[in-house]
Amino acid sequence: MRLAREVFAPLGGVVEVGAVNAIGTWVLADVSVGEFLARRHADVERLMDGVRTACAFDDAAMRMADEVGWFRDYKVEAAHLLLWSAGVMGVPEPIEGLDEPSLIRRICRIAADLQLTEFLHAVITAGVAARTDPRQGAAAIADVLTIACDLADATGGVVPEQVYRTWRVAHLPGILRPQSDAPEHGKAGFRAYSEELEALLADG
Repeated sequence: MRLAREVFAPLGGVVEVGAVNAIGTWVLADVSVGEFLARRHADVERLMDGVRTACAFDDAAMRMADEVGWFRDYKVEAAHLLLWSAGVMGVPEPIEGLDEPSLIRRICRIAADLQLTEFLHAVITAGVAARTDPRQGAAAIADVLTIACDLADATGGVVPEQVYRTWRVAHLPGILRPQSDAPEHGKAGFRAYSEELEALLADG
């Protein structure tokens, strides 16, 4: 269940950012997560099916998507988008300026990069933990990452190759370094997934 929470939390961020980006005005009063999910229902269903396959999640793990609360309608707040972006931009003075559309657009770009990278790491981690064959698992992960990128920004502002390359430098070195406490089979799994995803997403 911990692995499921780690997958669905950043995916919730992807959906929220996608709902804001889809409006195109970056005015939060115009945003409806519920309407966005309804419009992209088929894509979300494909994504969830792909997550089940890639992570080898059972029904109980998949129910975590409902329990975290990010896949239903709710009011989008600027402060929460700032959290999805890890506060990289800082907090403007005065704080009321946080709702400025130009700032919201920048926050969404950062949040999309970060949450997609965290989502990729979470699904790879789940695949490694389940000892899914890396070739099959990586193919499923490439599919779900492609859908997730399109949900975050349908204009192509963020692409799977970019997310993979960011993940590779942000997460892989810490896992594979000699001092890492990751077991050898885990290191081998992450390395195998990286090689397979590189072939699928980054080659050529």
